[in-house]
Amino acid sequence: MAKDPLTAVVRPFRALFDSDAFAGILLIVVALLAIAAANSPLAETYHHLFHGEFEWTPIPKLDTLHAWINDALMAVFFFVVGLEVKREMICGNLADPEARRLPVFAAIAGMALPAAVYLSVAGGEPGLAQGWAIPAATDIAFAMGVVGLLANRVPAALRLFLLTVAIVDDIGAVLVIAVFYTSNIDLAWILAAVLILAAMIAVNKWRVDSIWPFVAGALALWFCVLNSGIHATIAGVVAALTVPMRRRDGHSLLETMEHALVRWNAYLIVPLFGFANAGVSLAGLGLAALVAPLPVAIGAGLVIGKQAGIFGSIVIADKLGFASRPEGASWPQIWGTTVLCGIGFTMSLFIGALAFPRHPLLVEEAKLGVLAGSLVSAVLGYAILRIARQPKG
Repeated sequence: MAKDPLTAVVRPFRALFDSDAFAGILLIVVALLAIAAANSPLAETYHHLFHGEFEWTPIPKLDTLHAWINDALMAVFFFVVGLEVKREMICGNLADPEARRLPVFAAIAGMALPAAVYLSVAGGEPGLAQGWAIPAATDIAFAMGVVGLLANRVPAALRLFLLTVAIVDDIGAVLVIAVFYTSNIDLAWILAAVLILAAMIAVNKWRVDSIWPFVAGALALWFCVLNSGIHATIAGVVAALTVPMRRRDGHSLLETMEHALVRWNAYLIVPLFGFANAGVSLAGLGLAALVAPLPVAIGAGLVIGKQAGIFGSIVIADKLGFASRPEGASWPQIWGTTVLCGIGFTMSLFIGALAFPRHPLLVEEAKLGVLAGSLVSAVLGYAILRIARQPKG
């Protein structure tokens, strides 16, 4: 009997922790804490914590805590993304050509339209064109967190559609980073990375199901890519694609690794990244910064471009018979879900730092645009889905 009151108090928090909503709520809290820290008497301490150079580091390229988070820990984030992508392509929603037709089409449109909106606003400004990819990404955890808060107001088919679009979106973002945000290629390190990748593929072909060869290979691949000029996080995705999906005793090595890492990813790595990168300092920016071309372009890309691209593609696909809209969902519900795709946050902040590496003020403005656009998309999408009715019949 003594345990009953405690159980009654703890149960809602445990249910929240196990739900889709928790990761999204955690990201919101972390972003607010970062902004508060960056604009408080602790601002200098906050900045020095992440950007102060170490007196010694085992890897010279990683000489700040910010670099360790963005180039090392985020490689684990991308590794999990790679595992999810491979699982989806082998036995998930991306494995069925019919099922993947709509989300792939929608994801492509949902990356192209935000980029076009961004370039129409900021493309003519000197030095801003390279930020075109910032509003092209969707934050899975944040978007699914908002959906989790809505419980059964979002049909299961629509949840699956959102998740699949976000996964395809991640694939696109990884390709964009690899192709457009790579410079000063070192061919020797590229060759070493290719040899390690070949060895990991061979270990898979030899039907090795031990976790350690893949962990060692992933670390070695990451180190080579880090020094190659290609962004180090790409190694995470590539390494994940070599992990076998063969089932033994009902489980596969890929699923085992994914299950082992997914919570670390959602509850430690991504929040730590958010805290290190979302802390935009408003000092010296003023009100004019909010209406500067860069944050306006990013915000417009996320809020307008995302929903226009994804919702428009669904309407076109449904009307032309190319693919049917998500089953059991009304058009208002579909619209609200496409608005949630404008929550960029993690990937958008990440690309923003890559787009303007030598311009700290532009990075701060990019953060403003990402945070504002993501917040508007989250609130507007939640409101639409909250009042949208289920289809009749």
